[in-house]
Parts: sequence; structure tokens; C-alpha cells
Amino acid sequence: MSDSYVIVGDGIAGASAAETLREEAPDAEITVLTDEGESLYNRILIKEYAKGKLPEAPISIHQEDWYDEHDVDLRLNTVVVDIDVENDAVHTHEGETFEYDSLLLAIGGTPQQLPVENADADGIHHFWTFQDARNIKESVEGAEKGVIVGAGLLGIDFAAICGAQDVEAKYLMRGDNWWRYALSEEGAEIMHEAMRERGVEPVFDSGVDRFEVDDDGHVEAAVDPNGERYECDFAGVAIGLNFNTELVEDTPLEIDDGIVVDEFMRTNVDNVYAAGDITSFNDLILGEQAKNGSWGSAKEQGTIAARNMVEYGSEAFEWVSSYSITHFDFPFLSFGHPTLGDDSVEATTAESEWRRVALKDGKVVGGVLIGDLSPQSAFKQLMREGRDVSDQKDRLMEPGFSVDDLAAPTEQ
Repeated sequence: MSDSYVIVGDGIAGASAAETLREEAPDAEITVLTDEGESLYNRILIKEYAKGKLPEAPISIHQEDWYDEHDVDLRLNTVVVDIDVENDAVHTHEGETFEYDSLLLAIGGTPQQLPVENADADGIHHFWTFQDARNIKESVEGAEKGVIVGAGLLGIDFAAICGAQDVEAKYLMRGDNWWRYALSEEGAEIMHEAMRERGVEPVFDSGVDRFEVDDDGHVEAAVDPNGERYECDFAGVAIGLNFNTELVEDTPLEIDDGIVVDEFMRTNVDNVYAAGDITSFNDLILGEQAKNGSWGSAKEQGTIAARNMVEYGSEAFEWVSSYSITHFDFPFLSFGHPTLGDDSVEATTAESEWRRVALKDGKVVGGVLIGDLSPQSAFKQLMREGRDVSDQKDRLMEPGFSVDDLAAPTEQ
């Protein structure tokens, strides 16, 4: 009898797992359950759609007939309400039961909502799904003034969308610069200036104390903790994700800021795996449990999970992730874990070129590159090698840096 695999989630982690399972186990039964109403699409490109730069067509990755052609049973609009790991079964909101030999949870997260008055008013948007992008595009096209909350990688997408749609916006940040956990003021100022050039003004030491709405329940202003009032008919909120662990809270699965998995993407229950945003995984490069839901990381996790579902221990997850921003006239890239570490080194290498590298115990664990991305391969190589560069860290800032510029390990 062929093995039965059930995947909950059809994002890039779940979809790449389905692809790999079909390659590795040609006769297996594969079922994909997703609460979304459409099959796999490119989450990276939906921001370009919301900016008005792309039509819908190129954003889809797997049409529904892909699943038929690969003999994968796709169930759209299907909400999983219970996971019975003792009896190897998943139950849905419509009362269906799917039994499995191995289960993959690629259930991701849900955008956090601001815990303030009127946070759910019309005109206030979160950005996660393709349907979110459609709603944002429709809303921002008719807007005049915007407010953005959330000084991170998703928040800057809202800034770019407002800029592209000629919406004058205020970007309210709690700290003194954008993404302050990864950038110093010097590096962040390059990003601030790019926002200003597009009509988006950063406002520091701010935030939202409450939203005000009109008689129709549509947002009309954001009031920050300092009492400053910012008129808006569009608001974008990107303050992080609530990971969808409630589905497994009453199961034996270990949870710690996500579902805990080993380097093979397996949970503490032998035939249950997890991949993508939801995982707290054993990062072999970092040497501790970590989280990283970037597109490339999630895709690789899904692939690795699938291979180990077929044969446990066959391949470990060892990946240096990266995340790029392409909204401006210069490139931006973060890699690894730029907000972690116990030391760092940074430099402005030329006009509108800046870099920062985070280190832990003298080893590169992540960083940010603005303007000049050429050192990324060298930095990622140092991460994979786990090489101690504590005595040579200033060399990492030299223009045109390569690994060959470092003294050999035996000479340190």
C-alpha cells in the first residue's frame, strides 16, 4: 500500500513539499489542504501588484490544473480545525477527516492587529495574502493621505505602495530609525531619504495610540502616543505575525515561538513535520534554534521536510537566507540573522552604499547591504564555514571584499 501524505498549507513551503514528495514518492497519496481560495502564488510579487506595476497573471505559480496533472489532491477553502496526532488524522471545518502516514504543517502566521481603538476600521489594511494585495490596491488608488505603522521589512512595502500610487504618507515608527534592530541611524537614513523622495515622511518616536473614524466607519486619522494627529484615508499596519500555533496547542507537539523542529524539519512526534514561518528550527549554521520565514528559506524547508518524510535523516536543512528590497533606485539586501549576534561592524563604503555585518562569537551570522551587494557571496560563505573573523572584522568593510582578503585560519 502506498504512503499517504497530508500537507496543511499551500504557501511556498507546502507547495515545494508537494512537488518534492511527488518526485521522491511517485505512487504516494498527497493531499494539500489550504484555507485560501486560490492555489500557490508568488508572495514576493504581490507587492508589485499592489503598487500597480504588475497585472495578476504573472503572480500565480501553480494553476489548479497543476495539482491534477501531478495527482495531488488540492482542497481550497478548507480550514483544518483539529489535528489528532495519536490517530494520525486531520479534521476540517466541514467534518471531513484525512488520515495520513506523515503530516506536514506549513500553516504560517496571521498579521498582528494593533491593540488600539478602531484598529479594524475600513481603510486599515494588513499585507499577507494575494487578496490582501487586491484590497490594498483598490483602497490606495482612491486615497489621498496615508499612515504606515511597523518599521520593518513588510512596513516598507506599504511605504513603496503609497509612493507608487502618489499617496502622501506618514510612516510612524516607535524608535529613532527604520528597522532599528538591524540598521544604525547612518544606514537607515539612506532608506529614510528614499522614502521622502517618494512622498513618504518618516516620523520617529511615534506609533499609534488610536485611530479615528468618520460616520461611515472609515479611518480618517491616526493619533500617536504624543497626541499628534495624522489625517489619513488609508492605513497600512505591519507589526509582525501571530504564528498559527493554536491549531496544535492541545497536541503533544512542542511549541516555542512556533512549532519546534530539528534540522530535518521533524517535530517531537515522529511522523509530523513543519516548514516555513511556523517553524523554530535547529539552525546548524547559527548553532541554536532560529526562525526565518523568508521565501527562499520556506521553499527550502518544504523541500527538506518532504525528503525526510520519505526517508528521515536523508538531508539536513542548512541555509543562509536573504531578503531583498527593490522599491528604490538602489538595491537592498539582508542575509542570515542581521538582528542577532553579540558584535557588529559597519561602514559607509561610498555614497548611498552602506553595509553592516553581525557577528556571534567572532563568526558572521547575518548582515545588511545597501547599494553594493557584491560582498554577499563572501559573507554567506563565511557563515557556512563558521569561520572566526573577530581579529579581522574590519576587513569585511573594505570595498570589493572577498574571502581571499582574509588571512588563512592557521595564520590567525
